[in-house]
Amino acid sequence: MSNLDEAIAVREFCPDSEILILGYTPPEYAHEIAKHNIIQGIVSTEYAKKLCRSSPDTIRCHIKIDTGMGRIGLRHDTCESCADEIEALCGMDGLAVEGLYTHFAAADSDSPDNIAYTDAQQRFIIDTYECLKERGISLRHVHFMNSAALCYRSSARSTLARAGIILYGLHPDISLPIPEGLEPVMALKAVISHVKTVTKGDSISYGRTFTADRDMRIATVTIGYADGYSRLLSSKGEMLVHGKRCRIVGRVCMDQLMIDVTDAKAESGDIVTLIGTHGGDTITADELASACGTIGYEIVCGISKRVPRIYI
Repeated sequence: MSNLDEAIAVREFCPDSEILILGYTPPEYAHEIAKHNIIQGIVSTEYAKKLCRSSPDTIRCHIKIDTGMGRIGLRHDTCESCADEIEALCGMDGLAVEGLYTHFAAADSDSPDNIAYTDAQQRFIIDTYECLKERGISLRHVHFMNSAALCYRSSARSTLARAGIILYGLHPDISLPIPEGLEPVMALKAVISHVKTVTKGDSISYGRTFTADRDMRIATVTIGYADGYSRLLSSKGEMLVHGKRCRIVGRVCMDQLMIDVTDAKAESGDIVTLIGTHGGDTITADELASACGTIGYEIVCGISKRVPRIYI
């Protein structure tokens, strides 16, 4: 989990599951972590002390080691010094240390330099784990397998796997294949609210960035950047109307956008597919990401909470 709110929401549906918060929880919520039997990631000794001071109950935890991501976690030049700090944490009242973890920075790359970098990250955490074991500290878990590692460099030394983007059926890196059988699981749909005819010379949407070069039929669709459909897709994104690709014209608005349906059958109330398959054609999150200069993960994570979810 990313945060406490997510963890508590999952706990309601999975009362007996092991739930780990990989990121930061404000120390003042330590009692909630213990109350819901959630495992907290420990990013520093200072943070561990604050958690313990904030809760009368023991906090279950995994300790995060920064082996090269440069984000959060204990950072050391040697496995021995890292083991020293972890050993002290294991002896801290109020903490129950159950594992170690790290995060790979470039496991989705097949360049020799990045492969060597990831090898070094993996070697550091395993060597630290073994160093602790030699000191009589045997932890239940040591884990480092993210989606990219699961796809391209699986290791039996990782006792847990943290699948993320591949749960959506998306690529960790669009240039590399994902295992056969994984398919996108999410579709994004909206509704046509209005269809009109415009004449040559008419402009569409904010800033008049699009001007019709011929008479056209224009449909307005009930989605915009407040819903997570990026404004960067203005005048270049496409969507499926009865299986036919129709291009966005003009700028994406907060709640609406317009598409060219001159060559498509379209009327008010029709469903439009923005991500997904219809009529033999498919638009993927990775396709939208490519048009926006980002990754598919940002596209699917950016769909805002005000968009209703239907789970099948």
